[in-house]
Amino acid sequence: MRLALVKALRARGVDVLTALDAGMIDRADIEHLDYAARQGRVLFSFNTKDFYDLHTRYLTAGSSHAGMILARQQVYSVGELMRRILHLMNARSAEDMVDQVEFLSGWG
Repeated sequence: MRLALVKALRARGVDVLTALDAGMIDRADIEHLDYAARQGRVLFSFNTKDFYDLHTRYLTAGSSHAGMILARQQVYSVGELMRRILHLMNARSAEDMVDQVEFLSGWG
């Protein structure tokens, strides 16, 4: 995750925990989702295809997660990513996000 985005979101009071902060660097995608689910955290990733597939498998297996926000990498500036994430956060509660995937492309 871009450090500038993390800093900008944190400056606006968003509780951001990066994979580095959590000691999850070089872990498998499923481990990232399991960790986020256990922590009750919405997962953000640029790895749209793999995490969308993982979301589908997760729900099919009867597991639940706190939600995912997916965005294509290198499409948006840091400012645009932040604006879209904040727009999504203002429109969706934590309860609304459970077991859902939101694509930032829909939050322009």
